[in-house]
Amino acid sequence: MALNNTYDARPPQQETAVGAGAQVLLLVLLDTAIGMGTAGWLTGLAFAFATWAVLTRALHRSRPTSFGPANRVTLGRATLVGGVTALVADSFRSAPPVSLLVGLTAVALVLDGVDGRVARRTGTSTALGARFDMEVDAFLILVLSVYVAMDLGPWVLLIGGMRYVFVAAARVWPWLTAPLPPSTARKTVAALQGVLLLLAGARLLPDPADAGVVGLALGLLVWSFGRDVVWLWRRSGAVSAAPGEEPASAPAAAAHVSARGLLAR
Repeated sequence: MALNNTYDARPPQQETAVGAGAQVLLLVLLDTAIGMGTAGWLTGLAFAFATWAVLTRALHRSRPTSFGPANRVTLGRATLVGGVTALVADSFRSAPPVSLLVGLTAVALVLDGVDGRVARRTGTSTALGARFDMEVDAFLILVLSVYVAMDLGPWVLLIGGMRYVFVAAARVWPWLTAPLPPSTARKTVAALQGVLLLLAGARLLPDPADAGVVGLALGLLVWSFGRDVVWLWRRSGAVSAAPGEEPASAPAAAAHVSARGLLAR
């Protein structure tokens, strides 16, 4: 308990500095193990700096009293994602050990199911924590897409880029930013993306089988995005047709955190 109190008393901005330090330490360990090149080092350091800068700015805006246990888990997961990012960047020079990349990614995917539970059990769920978790998820999927695309072709990048295309589209069509109702199917599809990309990246199957696995992931993602976009479009039409009246599904949607990125907790 005393240890937890010590952590909670630490300024939230200090936690981001600790995370950046942990990221550099992981890069040093990876360099010691495999001898990373310049691309891996620069990419890993850029990831560490970007995570520190964005998170520090978000904390400055929200001004939480403590960083929170769930955010610490997510920050640890972000550190692993930074390591995976460095390895993938370095793979353009020479292929990293598949077992190392798979190991880091697997742990990051497992921890994805931990931070949300910690937040709920400790009563520390916040909009910042949910967004932090979502962004780490989305970036890991993007990095894995780049890695798998080296073997299967650029079409795999559609998986990693779809969420960012959705965000960009929402700037043009604001109705895409409306809250979505909770969906077990959406969460399941989101969780499967990392697992299926990791399976393909592990190179345990023949190329045609890997292509089938990734094709399944892409098909599920297109279905999930398409279903939600249609729902949001219909909802926007209902609101426009009846100004001042809430659609029937609005109360349920308002009771939950928005899943704008479709990869939320």
